[in-house]
Amino acid sequence: MAADHDTTPVTTSSTPLPTYEALVAEGASVPTEGWDFSWFEGRATEARPSWGYAVSMAERLSRASAALDVQTGGGEVLDFALARAGRRPPLTVATEGWPPNVAKATALLAPRGVAVVAAADDDDPLPFADGAFDLVVSRHPVRPHWDGIARVLRSGGTYFAQHVGPASAFELVEYFLGPQPEEARGARDPGRERAGAEAAGLEVVELRAERLRMEFHDIGAVVHFLRKVVWMVPGFTVEAYEPQLRALHERIRSDGPFVAHSTRHLIDARKPARPTAR
Repeated sequence: MAADHDTTPVTTSSTPLPTYEALVAEGASVPTEGWDFSWFEGRATEARPSWGYAVSMAERLSRASAALDVQTGGGEVLDFALARAGRRPPLTVATEGWPPNVAKATALLAPRGVAVVAAADDDDPLPFADGAFDLVVSRHPVRPHWDGIARVLRSGGTYFAQHVGPASAFELVEYFLGPQPEEARGARDPGRERAGAEAAGLEVVELRAERLRMEFHDIGAVVHFLRKVVWMVPGFTVEAYEPQLRALHERIRSDGPFVAHSTRHLIDARKPARPTAR
């Protein structure tokens, strides 16, 4: 979303507020492909993690010889990081599972010489040779496949990623779905992910977590967000949730932005180097 600053719309008596119908129609019509959140500017905000993932990714790419971006979305983060790095590792590949994003990422990344491979999110969605990459990156994967990541990393290689954490934006999720079970709230726990990485043979060098403020300033932003981030409220449609949407519209109008909190964690894991034969 937009940077975390005050974007509350300013209205005057000569500027009528958009109607519920107009806002919902707009939120429902915006394309959802890729991970470009610029449409939310002035309509929703989300604080950014302090570690600056995309910039840090660029620094890693500047030193890599073979890099893989897992679940690249529309390729926007990798494109930014490569531009900032000023170079492309000689071998640079990305995977994506959603067909509209595969097309979007291919169009964006092909001019940089990056191949985009369609790979579904199954038990091992990495169709590459063992030890093919010295750097694997990922921003907000649906879930990390630790065995596959460890398999494609070279000895001494690194997995550097930003993951969505537990109960992220659950204020919004539970507004629509009601209280969620502890199993759902605890999913994506960074401690469990550390254990999964270590079980696959990786050494976790760094693990940092933050909870970040989100604000939704109009119901159109809520609609677009739930259409774009489809796992938040599975099966979301305006028609199915019309009563809740209309009530939330009135709440935002009377009380101000709807506040939620995202959770993110940075994980830097290394595949131990094999001892040198003597």
